[in-house]
Amino acid sequence: MNLLLGVVIVLFGYLLGSIPFGFILVKLRTGEDIRQVQSGRTGGTNAMRAAGKRIGVLTGALDVLKSFFAVKLAMWLAPELIWLHILAPLAAILGHNYSIFLMRRDKDGVKLGGGAGGATAGGGAMGFWFPSLYIILPLAFMVFYFVGYASMTTLSISALATIIFAVRFFLGHGPWEYIVYGLASLALVAWALRPNIKRLLEGNERLHGFRARGQAAQEAAGKKRKGKRPAAAAR
Repeated sequence: MNLLLGVVIVLFGYLLGSIPFGFILVKLRTGEDIRQVQSGRTGGTNAMRAAGKRIGVLTGALDVLKSFFAVKLAMWLAPELIWLHILAPLAAILGHNYSIFLMRRDKDGVKLGGGAGGATAGGGAMGFWFPSLYIILPLAFMVFYFVGYASMTTLSISALATIIFAVRFFLGHGPWEYIVYGLASLALVAWALRPNIKRLLEGNERLHGFRARGQAAQEAAGKKRKGKRPAAAAR
């Protein structure tokens, strides 16, 4: 009975995570396929690029709720089986990153589209301990705005969740299994972000926020100086 219940909960978590809210909302808003926009992912960041801030924020919020509800359902149906509480949101992250609803064939075979899983990983953490939202959200925003890399922001969500659950465990306020969730979600997110991590190491990752503005200002100033040189030489 426990095995069957476990399979149902994990499968439901995967299917819930597979709902491609970014794909749906961008399609409704612009008619475009989000998979053809920049990174091709279906998460909030790429939805924002494809259809604006409101759609991006709404996509991110819905992606959070997928794993949040996966956790709550697992806790409700199997309150004593803590590993099912862990596996349900991990399945939701897996579904978000590799959605069965976005299956397509190309020359390399069958591919499952999706996102990177940052928001969905945060939703799982929120399901275990709701106040984690008030820690992760502002700190992740600071990483995005001041560090300037969307991929590092995504990774920071799972990293922060791991730190939060580790601190709570050592203070006697939470089980150690939640730390496993944080680490496993970080591994899933990092795997999905392999191309971004490679660009980070090469120094080619796209900048956002404060640093992007600074870089744009420097480039504009450089072009302005170059434009003045011929005039000065002509004198």
